[in-house]
Amino acid sequence: MKRYESWGRYPQAPAKEIRTMFWRNDDFPIKEDRLPMLAYGKGRSYGDVCLNEGGVLVDTEHLKRLIAFDEKNGILRCEAGLGLDDILEIIVPKGWFLPVTPGTKYITVGGAIANDVHGKNHHKAGTFGRHVTQFELLRSDGRRLHCSPDENSDLFRATIGGLGLTGFITWAEFKLIPINTAGIIEEKIRFANLNEFFEISGSSDKDYEYTVAWVDCLASGEHLGRGIFMRGNHATGGFPLDPHHGVRLGVPVDFPNFVLNPLSMKLFNEAYYNVQRQKEVRLVTHYEPFFYPLDAVKRWNRIYGRRGFLQYQCVVPPTDGVEAIREIIRRIAHSGNASFLAVLKEFGDIPSPGLLSFPRRGITLTLDIPFQGMPTLQLLSRLDEIVRQVGGALYPAKDARMSAENFQTFYPQWQEFSQYIDPRFSSSFWRRVTNNQEGA
Repeated sequence: MKRYESWGRYPQAPAKEIRTMFWRNDDFPIKEDRLPMLAYGKGRSYGDVCLNEGGVLVDTEHLKRLIAFDEKNGILRCEAGLGLDDILEIIVPKGWFLPVTPGTKYITVGGAIANDVHGKNHHKAGTFGRHVTQFELLRSDGRRLHCSPDENSDLFRATIGGLGLTGFITWAEFKLIPINTAGIIEEKIRFANLNEFFEISGSSDKDYEYTVAWVDCLASGEHLGRGIFMRGNHATGGFPLDPHHGVRLGVPVDFPNFVLNPLSMKLFNEAYYNVQRQKEVRLVTHYEPFFYPLDAVKRWNRIYGRRGFLQYQCVVPPTDGVEAIREIIRRIAHSGNASFLAVLKEFGDIPSPGLLSFPRRGITLTLDIPFQGMPTLQLLSRLDEIVRQVGGALYPAKDARMSAENFQTFYPQWQEFSQYIDPRFSSSFWRRVTNNQEGA
């Protein structure tokens, strides 16, 4: 049975009813009960942006048809429920790739637009929304609006990064990038601390399409912020145009809560950092382990047990960001409440097209924190203060607990955005960050 929950499994916010659309031309599944509605794809958002407690979730599972694929120019049109994994099956053998991809391929096109996802190439390509050319938006009053940069442009801008609140995306069209092989030329560089990270990152953005770093958030002192920097470009050979690579494993049960503790996480981080003995390693690898290392483990969120986890992603401006990131990592190391999944990257200055889009020029840090109740919430609230003081922001697609005050500070354009919300649409996230428990 399909579970309608977020990937972090916190909070638990069950919908009152599940409705389904089977065809993009179907009438909107609306009733006179006035319950707030929200589209639900694969549930890979980490917090409550994909949840609608006490309301209706409209399942997009059946809206996964390819509509058109211009193989010559690399333009694909599909229904909004089609997953990036299915798209890769279609386009890679034809010599094309996604223009922007997050760290999982198990999300829908509608979700990629609603959260305006970003990836390892933000400094070169910006967000996913920059590559969207048009889509259809079905409003609850039955209107079908064609949205593009030139037509219904205000709704186009509000829907990209609009958290699924402006209506139901039925189909979308976006541009692809050409590739000659499924391979990536990857370089992995060990760095001893945050200062070295910024040196490597600054010298990598010009020549490398993809850059990101894993960070040991439990290291302290002179090793604070140490990690492995990964950078890469599409290869011209080495792998055939095959979207498949390796065997997918799975986590069959929820891990007991005691498995993830400060000691086990410290041991993992120590081992991961030291498994690469050389300062720098260069290899040609298939794109799957480069872009989607966690996708190799089905239901990996079970590692965090039934209590789940919170993913915390912030961005801080480049001016004060270095010290802010340093202080955040210092506090996490001191608390001992960190995980083995911590990612650090510098965003480029390519503007995002969405009104509420998260990425902006600066430094972004992503953390997975096992949920341990109030101590976890208090720790993250203290991190919020650091982000707020330097003029940063949190990513709504990852959030499960930021305050309304902080959201409205991070996104002062939220009131302008509100005028584009469909009157029948809402989410647990939106009600929380706008102090509106009645609806949108």
